[in-house]
Amino acid sequence: MSSSRRTARLASIALGLASLTLAQQPASPPKAVFSNLAQAKWADAPPMLPPGAKIDVLAGNPMGSSLYAVRLKFPANYKIPAHSHPTDENVTVLSGTLYAGMGDKLDPKAGQALHVGGFAMMPAGMNHYAYTKGETIILLHGQGPVEFKYVNPADDPRNKK
Repeated sequence: MSSSRRTARLASIALGLASLTLAQQPASPPKAVFSNLAQAKWADAPPMLPPGAKIDVLAGNPMGSSLYAVRLKFPANYKIPAHSHPTDENVTVLSGTLYAGMGDKLDPKAGQALHVGGFAMMPAGMNHYAYTKGETIILLHGQGPVEFKYVNPADDPRNKK
């Protein structure tokens, strides 16, 4: 192989590696997030949750396939019927009290109270439910995408249109 052909071939390989490296880099560098609860920008939660919940997306895209963190605000007497998720769900209570339990049906007698600072982790595919008695704010974080599979399809708010 002549030296000019070898040089052209090496240049072609180098350009290919450079384009591969550039393709793997994110479009924009990650940004730090600092947000106190008083700075929350509440919006209506997605329709997979019963009406009345509010959401504040802190980091990531909960509907994407990467890590995410969101705050959710639930009104008093809010109920999320039994459901599961395709990924682990991590919950930390920021204000109020969240009642949660495991099982195929919401059972207010069996729910465990999680107070401010309380934490729960529901494994992927495990049926659970939640409810409030007073306004409650939680931090929900994990690996996306966030999806709800209700045990009883009639409980899915997306089916009630």
